[in-house]
Amino acid sequence: ASELGLPFGERKKTYNSRLAQELGLWAESKGKGELFHKAAFHAYFADGKNIAEIPVLVELAASVGLTAEEAAEVLSKRVLKLAVDEDWKLARMMGITAVPTFVMDRDRLVGAQPYKVLSRFVEAHGGRRTV
Repeated sequence: ASELGLPFGERKKTYNSRLAQELGLWAESKGKGELFHKAAFHAYFADGKNIAEIPVLVELAASVGLTAEEAAEVLSKRVLKLAVDEDWKLARMMGITAVPTFVMDRDRLVGAQPYKVLSRFVEAHGGRRTV
């Protein structure tokens, strides 16, 4: 990963990302979803931070321009718990059991795949190569 410039550290533990998913939905509703996702990804995979802890998530939200107080309230009240439950339910109904899973039409491509495999999958479903 380092030779490709990907920010992966030497993570020693796996932390539950459920609260990060809830806060990510909130960040999306505020137009900061992608920024929050990138910050959470870096915090978890590069810095080894525990993204199951509310203070860590609140700090990440603030770092991308979201209000820390609102973020803390969203997490403490579990405002988006049911929405994430529904996302998980839909994934189970679609047979998705791993990340990443790419879905086009009713076909799935599971796991990290080489570019050629992913490209063929997209092209087989009407996608066009742009590069």
